[in-house]
Amino acid sequence: MPIDYDRLMALKTVGQRHSYGDRDVILYALAIGMGADPTNEKELAFVNEAAAQSRPLKVVPTFASVAAGFAEPGKLNLDSIAFDGERDITFHNTFPAAADIIADSSVVGVYDKGRDKGAVIRFQSVLKNSGGEPLATLITSYFAAGDGGFGGPNNQPKPHQIPTRKPDRIIEVSTRPDQGLIYRLCGDRHPLHSDPEYAKSMGFARPILHGMCTYGITCRAILQTYADYDPSSFLRHAARFSAPVYPGDVITLEMWKDGNAISFEAKVKARDVTVVKNGLTVLR
Repeated sequence: MPIDYDRLMALKTVGQRHSYGDRDVILYALAIGMGADPTNEKELAFVNEAAAQSRPLKVVPTFASVAAGFAEPGKLNLDSIAFDGERDITFHNTFPAAADIIADSSVVGVYDKGRDKGAVIRFQSVLKNSGGEPLATLITSYFAAGDGGFGGPNNQPKPHQIPTRKPDRIIEVSTRPDQGLIYRLCGDRHPLHSDPEYAKSMGFARPILHGMCTYGITCRAILQTYADYDPSSFLRHAARFSAPVYPGDVITLEMWKDGNAISFEAKVKARDVTVVKNGLTVLR
């Protein structure tokens, strides 16, 4: 049935409670590829608390995307499968290695791209610690290919524009063939990322990597290039997913630095596709 615009815009859930520990923090860091070099002390700080000299475990900023599981405003009741289209996280405080957190979620926009062009649903989740202090605000955009044409607005926020000059830095990040099987343990166990037959039924050659894993990989790239592995330096990290990554792909990150703003795009050159567009990190 067509999208009920007023119903979706009214969706809201308040006070969703979640807990996580250092095991979850370490698993997330490993799932986005950190620790691949077990002698890299800067990455080990995110995956190994058992150091000879005592040190606090660091938390990858985009751990915020899994810290509260699927914190959503309620049942969307769409006619088609909703794919992750964008993620935009503003960081208010550094995440501790373990915490009890509260999530408040609400729909902030429903956009009609037109019949046969789909619909976009945007919702916001504010994560707070047990004392009510904000940790992060997440904006999630879902794209539902079969739900357009319901007569709603189409005034989506314009994406960040990438500079037209040559990139200031380019790095390559290799993904593991089993990376989707590891990342799914962070909470998203959809069969599209693990079941070959299901993936084929959805039009993919094989299971694809989670968009949110690719998102984490882009955060990791900024951490190692412009942030000196300091999670507290992140103010914002945003990206649009434009094509799937297959586990085993080599991702090429192109980055442009303008003051505290880092623009980025990600490509898989072997398949000549851009997998992340309009990326923006803002550092403190």
